[in-house]
Amino acid sequence: MSTEEQRGGIGVDAGIRTLLLLMPRVVGRAKRLRVPDALREFALAPRHLSLLAILVFEGPKTVNDLAARLEVAPTTVSSMVSELSRDGLLERTADDRDRRRTIVGIAAAHTDSINEWLGGSARAWRRVLEPLTPQQRQLFVDTFRAFEEELAAENPQ
Repeated sequence: MSTEEQRGGIGVDAGIRTLLLLMPRVVGRAKRLRVPDALREFALAPRHLSLLAILVFEGPKTVNDLAARLEVAPTTVSSMVSELSRDGLLERTADDRDRRRTIVGIAAAHTDSINEWLGGSARAWRRVLEPLTPQQRQLFVDTFRAFEEELAAENPQ
């Protein structure tokens, strides 16, 4: 038994082995998330899932706000918003405080379907994150983000 295991922890190599086995299962399960019947006609991709998740959990946003949250260029978000607006999934409205700004939100007709689609993952995350302390949650999120950044650095597109 290693020193880490004696203290109730896990060694780096054991952690890597465990995560390398776990990640394909997690990705596979995420890919099999059932798209509600009301959304099947749309060509939704993972990038849309991220945008829709922000709108579900944070409410309507400007294109610039969405771009900042998604960590992509505003032109990328503008293109996605245009596409999803044409399909009727998103609505654009003028900002009451500044009529030059446009606010993007989920169309009322699709709110329930989108919540259904995202709900299972959100409930699972809630069940595993709630028992953690705020510091533990922050460590988990920071670690997961750092992992994604390392993958991106090793495999630039």
